[in-house]
Amino acid sequence: MKYQLAAFSDESSPNLLEQIDALKRNGYTFMEIRKIDKKSYQELTLDETKELAKILADNGIAVQSLGSSIGKIKIDGDFDAHMELYKHALEQGNILGADKIRLFSFFLPQGEDPAQFKNLVLDRMGIIAETAKAFGIKACHENEKGIYGDVASRCLELFQAVPELGGIFDPANFVQCGQDTLEAWEMLHPYITYMHIKDSRNDGTIVLPGTGDGHVPEIIKKYTQQGGKLFTLEPHLAVFDGLADLEQEGQTSHVGHMAFESKEAAFDCAAQNLIKILNDL
Repeated sequence: MKYQLAAFSDESSPNLLEQIDALKRNGYTFMEIRKIDKKSYQELTLDETKELAKILADNGIAVQSLGSSIGKIKIDGDFDAHMELYKHALEQGNILGADKIRLFSFFLPQGEDPAQFKNLVLDRMGIIAETAKAFGIKACHENEKGIYGDVASRCLELFQAVPELGGIFDPANFVQCGQDTLEAWEMLHPYITYMHIKDSRNDGTIVLPGTGDGHVPEIIKKYTQQGGKLFTLEPHLAVFDGLADLEQEGQTSHVGHMAFESKEAAFDCAAQNLIKILNDL
């Protein structure tokens, strides 16, 4: 395909080799690495990261981006300690061959005006972006619920104030914040480095990409028309653990197109759904 397809493969299985199998069987050759064997990749030592890099390379899987948790701390948290964790993650990125890292713009106190934290957030995001640049990695901000950059207007502030910062566009997260995704795209599209493919209904229910209120196919089309080709699948689909006990052997149904009989089935369905959306452009 002419697009570069990655996925948070830990949504298919906690086990590394099973994650690799999930990517391969769906035709994905890139991973946005997040958890390996139920722990964050950031918890690995550099020697363990080198072992991981070899396993991925031997299986033909490249790391498109680091799915870090950087920036998911309170704005008044220990930023210096967080930066040490960040530098370790960036060293890991160099070992894994990743040229992008996903991050966030800090949790804010509930009920307080985000504007009062603007300068502090911008200062810290500037430090974060410049630090990544020193490692040859692009810092990319994801819109996420509860952080400073949860709605399009504040994401725009970040991108305009921190030129080295790239953008990750996550439709479902915008929907869950009450942000119209088409409006957000018009505001942010010049700054978007890549897309997270996840969809949500207005009531907050995560659904298959293209079946919610995130205007996912429309935005994918707009993204590809401006030359975009980088995607990371992050389905977040629900698994109904008791379903297998209610079915005849060999059946692979899912409940209301939202809850699946296994993590593997949910991942595969979403992975093929994204490929179909791209093929239908």
